[in-house]
Amino acid sequence: MPKPYSDDLRLRVVAAVGEGASCHEAADRFDVSASSAIRWVGRLEKSGSICAKPSGGSTSPLEAHSAFLLALIEKQPDITLNEVVEAMRAANIAGSRSAVGRFYLRRQISFKKKLARQRTDTAGRRSGTSVVENHTGSA
Repeated sequence: MPKPYSDDLRLRVVAAVGEGASCHEAADRFDVSASSAIRWVGRLEKSGSICAKPSGGSTSPLEAHSAFLLALIEKQPDITLNEVVEAMRAANIAGSRSAVGRFYLRRQISFKKKLARQRTDTAGRRSGTSVVENHTGSA
């Protein structure tokens, strides 16, 4: 999403309209769209401010239940995301597996398997020579 126009530019456009110019004339003079000039003048008349509305920064509905979700991890550190979702449903808290995953990622909490539980590398089972190298036949 593009950055909003500066408050200084907005103020100059609205001031030009206040001095008698039409929104279209002010927009042409300051090289902005007419619809932007019309919105800024309307916003000034309605709310008294020409500042851009805040953008981004939405919060997750799970933030209201952060104490519950963090307590689950403290009780059982090796809990899985699916088990967290089951506990949420039992507590009548709505949310999906992906939403829970994002909630914990924002807090740098990972659900990766512990080192002791990871499979051993298949390289340890190899004999060191390939089948082609073991074959000694005359061509």
